[in-house]
Amino acid sequence: MSSRTVIRGGLVITASDELHADVLIEDGRIAALAAAGTSAAEAWTAERTIDATGKYVIPGGVDAHTHMELPFGGTFASDTFETGTRAAAWGGTTTIVDFAVQSVGHSLREGLDAWHAKAEGNCAIDYGFHMIVSDVNEETLKEMDLLVEEGVTSFKQFMAYPGVFYSDDGQILRAMQRSAENGGLIMMHAENGIAIDVLVEQALARGETDPRYHGEVRKALLEAEATHRAIKLAQVAGAPLYVVHVSAMEAVAELARARDEGLPVFGETCPQYLFLSTDNLAEPDFEGSKYVCSTPLRPKEHQAKLWQGLRTNDLQVVSTDHCPFCFVGQKELGRGDFSKIPNGLPGVENRMDLLHQAVVEGHISRRRWIEIACATPARMFGMYPKKGTIAPGADADVVIYDPNAEQVMSVETHHMNVDYSAYEGKRTTGRVETVLSRGEVVINEREYTGHAGHGVYTPRSTCQYLN
Repeated sequence: MSSRTVIRGGLVITASDELHADVLIEDGRIAALAAAGTSAAEAWTAERTIDATGKYVIPGGVDAHTHMELPFGGTFASDTFETGTRAAAWGGTTTIVDFAVQSVGHSLREGLDAWHAKAEGNCAIDYGFHMIVSDVNEETLKEMDLLVEEGVTSFKQFMAYPGVFYSDDGQILRAMQRSAENGGLIMMHAENGIAIDVLVEQALARGETDPRYHGEVRKALLEAEATHRAIKLAQVAGAPLYVVHVSAMEAVAELARARDEGLPVFGETCPQYLFLSTDNLAEPDFEGSKYVCSTPLRPKEHQAKLWQGLRTNDLQVVSTDHCPFCFVGQKELGRGDFSKIPNGLPGVENRMDLLHQAVVEGHISRRRWIEIACATPARMFGMYPKKGTIAPGADADVVIYDPNAEQVMSVETHHMNVDYSAYEGKRTTGRVETVLSRGEVVINEREYTGHAGHGVYTPRSTCQYLN
């Protein structure tokens, strides 16, 4: 039994085009587009017709950086794959790429299997995995080849968190050399964790224990230094590099310089760095702990350089680094010692709306919105054009978006499993109305109609952004 849906009357926006077109969906995929009102479009018949008049018809968002159920600092991220992917759907995101974790002393396979077990049968939308490599040795390097073959084509390393995820320069170089051979992409958390730990120790010894000191010890220069070092190591290895959650203007400058030299170096930033700042970290009564994440929030003047980087394509992707911890009982673990605050913010539900607000405010164009939130993450991580666009043959991951609806972001109305909103009280224009995942309606005119288990694991090809 084939099932057909027609979306009529909307403005279809992709990374490359804007056109008034009707969209025909058949058996979970985009079957055709035709200019509205033409005989071709008029001839389509379907079981379901969605009226998108006055609305945008956009590809479902691809959030290439989430951490559902991540163990961190003696606790776990508060969103499960079930609650987190449902919240993502509410926010117009139809694919996430989460991070499976290799623990030191264990194999990549064990870590990947553990994350498959967490996610399988629980996701409302489609998902893939990156692999966090915490223990580089001969066996790990061999496993990287096998993972690339089966569709886990990106590997994250950390220059931060000594004793937990940290890799030294030699381990990083080895992994980069391997990825240069097998086509994998190294993703780097670029902060000088060894130096930061010294500054943390010194701050605590001075009695500087409040959340705002988290931002002060994780200095922008140490993000820039690590970014520079990662670029040079990748250059030595002949490997591409993707730097995650870039927050500092000095780090953007390092990426821009490398890209000007023609190096295959890419950068991601996140909404929190574009819309929040150290002012939030300094909020009184330990409220600042809600905004503790790494890389940290920066002073407001960094925001302009991040927006500029997105416009000049020195930054290519906006992901969320969604890693929520409740204020009560989780963030509070760091009362009296900022270094014990679990690092992470909720945001998987807010990204598409915040970036549309950036369109409203003139920071980026509509097509650039779709490019940085849908198309480029899909290309960067080997899922395009199955994901990230509206074109014949693509998965029917489609969002009907009302560009004129106004909303106020709040913990009272969000669907993430966390007891605060990082954007509490923020007024934005634009809102998700209806969401289709592989042709199935998961949000229907602001009502959740999806279910756990609809989302399927999506193996990925290697980075498509290198040509």
